[in-house]
Amino acid sequence: MNQPSGTAARACICHAACRACLCGVLAAVLAAFYNLLFATTLSAGEWPQILGPRRNGIAEDESLAGSWPAAGPKLLWQRRVGEGLAGLAVAGGQAILFHRVGDEEIVEAMDPQTGKVRWKAAFPTSFRGSVIQDNGPRCVPLIHKDRVIVYGASRGLHCLNLADGTLLWSRDLLADYTDPREEGYFGAGSTPLVEGSLVLLNLGAARAHAGLAAFDIETGRTVWTSTDEQASYSSPVAATLGGRRQVVFVTRLSVLGVNPADGSVLWQFPFGKLGPTVNAANPLVLDGHVFVTASYGVGAVYARVDRQVQVVWEGEQLSSQYTTCVARDGVLYGIDGREDVGAARLVALDPVQGKLLWSQPAFGKATLILVGDKLLILKTDGTLVLAAAQPEGYRELARATILSKGTYALPALAGGRLYARDGTTLKCLSLP
Repeated sequence: MNQPSGTAARACICHAACRACLCGVLAAVLAAFYNLLFATTLSAGEWPQILGPRRNGIAEDESLAGSWPAAGPKLLWQRRVGEGLAGLAVAGGQAILFHRVGDEEIVEAMDPQTGKVRWKAAFPTSFRGSVIQDNGPRCVPLIHKDRVIVYGASRGLHCLNLADGTLLWSRDLLADYTDPREEGYFGAGSTPLVEGSLVLLNLGAARAHAGLAAFDIETGRTVWTSTDEQASYSSPVAATLGGRRQVVFVTRLSVLGVNPADGSVLWQFPFGKLGPTVNAANPLVLDGHVFVTASYGVGAVYARVDRQVQVVWEGEQLSSQYTTCVARDGVLYGIDGREDVGAARLVALDPVQGKLLWSQPAFGKATLILVGDKLLILKTDGTLVLAAAQPEGYRELARATILSKGTYALPALAGGRLYARDGTTLKCLSLP
């Protein structure tokens, strides 16, 4: 075979070098693109706190098929868990479990794809439930940037490094502020909220004028305490109402908006009843209004909040024992009724008019996640239901039994995976 002459050879070499250079550039560009795509995929669809990114039960970056196989969603992995009613938080490539084993409340970071434990931290506890036979933590972990914040059943507040579980700070708030008589029926059950550089908490230490409290996220030191409100099991939400950034709390007997900087009360109205009652559903902020609901004869309130509060209506059209409603296109979907009395129903409500649009009788107690135009509903008997989120009437798309009876922990949906647990088992299911 003839070899190229000197000029031709140099041309071939230069051409080959240019191609190699171009290929290198293209490879680098493609690598950067795929890295960005992968990073975006990992950060999308996270569930970093109670009821998702905005604490309203809406899975913003998820989508669901209109059905699943007859056998139900595919099981990716499962593991045993200890006591507790706390659902998972999933963010930053970690799935955080908070449960109790023996005399310790344990935080575990797991690989979301496999369930493999990456790190573990434990805190001693002597809590004993007085109403239900479960002694574990009730509050969903909170992932904020590079931190994990957990709040135990006996008011132990702990902050850890998300990457490796290093303890950054810890507070025993029962010892610092709370009379043991203020533990409530079920222990501490209001998940903390991060707003700015503060961890805000429905603490309920009324005798110490620390019904509400804020702690520095860097050090754990107390920044402020405010009000003589008793604690509820509802978790606060942050919102801008009437042009003011604020945090909305549902306490034992009130709903109030608070300036997160100093704890000053911006507005307040009564909500709840004395006696064996519970406020547990999160408040919802809807177009300048606040919607709250409770059972035990309390009912629901829909109020406009500007510089002052104007109650638009109140009634018992949707009285939820603990389920937070989800909202889509001006319609609320939720559970009306109680676990221990009668048969709860699934309902759709127009919150502006206070008008019931439809109800599905004897549906049973459940928790709801809104995914696009679909409702993902986990019933306490372990049944997972897929239904259309539509005002015209109830339309079921699929159902499957995924857990045993006694499923009270809130599920989490992140990256097409559903994390759900009962009293003994945690399952990760694929929901493409």
